[in-house]
Amino acid sequence: MSKVVDAETAVASIKDGQTVASVGVIGWITPDAVLCALGNRFRDTGAPRNLTFYFPVGTGDAQAIKGMDHVAQAGLMKRIVSGSYINPVDPKTGKRPELMRLVRENAIEAYSWPIGASMHWLREVARKSPGYITRVGLGTYVDPDCGGGKFTAKATEDLVRRIQIDGETFLYYPTWPIDVAIIRASSADERGNLSFEDEPLVSSNIGLALATKASGGRVIAQVRRLVSSDERPASQVKIPGMFVDAVVLDEKMMMGSELAYEPAFFSGKRLPLSNLPRPEMSADKVIALRAAREVRKRELSIFGFGAAADVPLVMAEQGLFDDGGLDDYWFTTEHGSYGGIVMSGWQFSANINPDSILDGLYQFDAIDGGLCKFAALAFAQFDGNGCVNVSKFGAANPGAGGFTDIAENARRLVFTGTFTTNGLVTSFDGGRLAIKQEGRVKKFCKQVESITYSVADGVRKRGQHALVVTERAVFEFRPEGLTLIEIAPGIDLERDVLGQMDFAPIVDRSALREMDSALFSQNENMRAAS
Repeated sequence: MSKVVDAETAVASIKDGQTVASVGVIGWITPDAVLCALGNRFRDTGAPRNLTFYFPVGTGDAQAIKGMDHVAQAGLMKRIVSGSYINPVDPKTGKRPELMRLVRENAIEAYSWPIGASMHWLREVARKSPGYITRVGLGTYVDPDCGGGKFTAKATEDLVRRIQIDGETFLYYPTWPIDVAIIRASSADERGNLSFEDEPLVSSNIGLALATKASGGRVIAQVRRLVSSDERPASQVKIPGMFVDAVVLDEKMMMGSELAYEPAFFSGKRLPLSNLPRPEMSADKVIALRAAREVRKRELSIFGFGAAADVPLVMAEQGLFDDGGLDDYWFTTEHGSYGGIVMSGWQFSANINPDSILDGLYQFDAIDGGLCKFAALAFAQFDGNGCVNVSKFGAANPGAGGFTDIAENARRLVFTGTFTTNGLVTSFDGGRLAIKQEGRVKKFCKQVESITYSVADGVRKRGQHALVVTERAVFEFRPEGLTLIEIAPGIDLERDVLGQMDFAPIVDRSALREMDSALFSQNENMRAAS
């Protein structure tokens, strides 16, 4: 009997109150047609109701690939647990994602866990363990003492607990069954065997399938093509067909955000480095250029979203990868693409010309095991206590993503971002920086709204080395506190740096260096940074 059905049939058996799990990474590997069918079913019939949705990663871009925004409907969604949330403005409508509206209006029970926990939790469900135990996240927003990962007032149940083992404190995430998994692969045969031969990421699709079948649940797989069982070697099949209940064919599914298909993301072909995008001269580019100077050869480097993701691109632009030079640099992101060039913007998470693509759960084994020695990450807020926040600020609730796991386990850290935000305008002329309009929001604050990571603990207790790189200043976090070590040419120390901070950093004026003027000499440009 064929397992191939249309999307509407696949979701028709989902019942009230069930837990439905799915995954995508922004637009990458998102089973959008099936999620859309589930959203449409509720819109048309009012069923199913009161579902719990489990997304290990923010799924979809909330634009052309809506992902979890399809199911962001009060009544359909009662609770959501997600490793990250997507909050862009749709350029066509000018609107933010519907899911973010539900969170802001306290219409649902919303939780956010670090992606390391949301990935590894699936392994515990699959092996019928009572829960996932980790040190990662102690003292951060997911710690019950700091909020327990609750993002709305309706989220009252404690999904994370503190426990003691042999006198040591851990975070404990109890498991519960998954009733339905909605996953995506490249190909399926008549028996439902799944392969990922032209996907740029695998993410947690395998973990979702195993956890759901161990729970007695159903697995629905969306694929781009159907093949016969003799077309592929068994070594290509990553999810056995006996773990798949339904296959939905979507021949037109997008590969990723704003991208129909590009084989260079899974090394189906190699893209010449000369074809890579070149970041415009901007505050973000200055930050990426300065952060790039901290990257070392033959040291596994992991990059986060924002200006940090531009680091490999500006290195490529400088010619550091020419004539085989890329072989000396080892790059990855939290989602398991290794080698090649980390991409930025909506293509972030996948690499151009990768050497290998690792399963998402194993990638966080590597991250939590400290194999990523250097990390460049974004920051939204940094406070005088040495805490950094990217998880919850103002009206934004993006969650931590992989930030907490990465920051806690790397040896060397660079936090990247503009000094202020919301209206900042900069210009560059003759190797100097000018602030034409200051941002309305200060990012160096007295106290962060949410603790995503304690840099102070990392430096003082675990010997980490941490820099904060902005367009106008560079800081080092030392055991005694945040210390200003570099300032951009053209910048006034009192007005443009100290005057834009809500706390006083350590400043040794005799040791203060000027940032290299070459960072500001790419070309003349003026740009607003939001």
